[in-house]
Amino acid sequence: MQVLPAIDIQDGRLLRLAERVPRERWDALPDPVTQAATFLSQGATWLHVVDMDRAFSTGKSNTAVIRRICALPGARVQLGGNVDGEEWVREAVDTGATRVVLGTAAAQSSRFERLLVLLGHTVEPAVNIDVRQGTIAHRVEDAGEPMAIEALVRRARGHGIHTVVYRDLDRDGRAEGADLEGAARVATMGVSVIAAGGVARLDELAVARGLGLDGVIVGRALYDGRFTLEEATACLP
Repeated sequence: MQVLPAIDIQDGRLLRLAERVPRERWDALPDPVTQAATFLSQGATWLHVVDMDRAFSTGKSNTAVIRRICALPGARVQLGGNVDGEEWVREAVDTGATRVVLGTAAAQSSRFERLLVLLGHTVEPAVNIDVRQGTIAHRVEDAGEPMAIEALVRRARGHGIHTVVYRDLDRDGRAEGADLEGAARVATMGVSVIAAGGVARLDELAVARGLGLDGVIVGRALYDGRFTLEEATACLP
């Protein structure tokens, strides 16, 4: 099982760190590339990088920063950020990311096949499954009713996608415990599942491995110092 440290980027900066420190200390924080290099030096085999400007349609893009992260020696980047349009997919491929996670809405839409074609054969595709209370989260701006989780997984598998990121939006960024059981239910549907949202303790990683998950994304718990990446990998021989 892999532990994927999270690097959320907005306006070229580490978003999660900036939210939890006084503004006057902002410039003292490591930039995303430095943070990525640190995680790699600590033994990270994957990095989960999210372009928050793209995710929230601010009109900005962090492609240049992400490209620098992808160019770091030994970096394998799983890139997300509501990847749901042709321009964003082209930019994602251009960064050099190893895996691109298509957004939940895109995976349910008629443009799904077109986006997969644009990803080509050099980038591994994955699908993000955002949930609330165990069902797919439905954004107000999305047309139609959301699919059931099982139907979305079947659709992904039918297009040769074998990896999904299961994210509980109610827990994301809170470091109060992840929905590992919900992620494990998806893993029984024949896909590799990476759980995201709320991991707070080292013992959750052992539980995740025991449940058959292939990875866990960890953000706030690492940045808050609840445990280190070395401690996380050490408990997963």
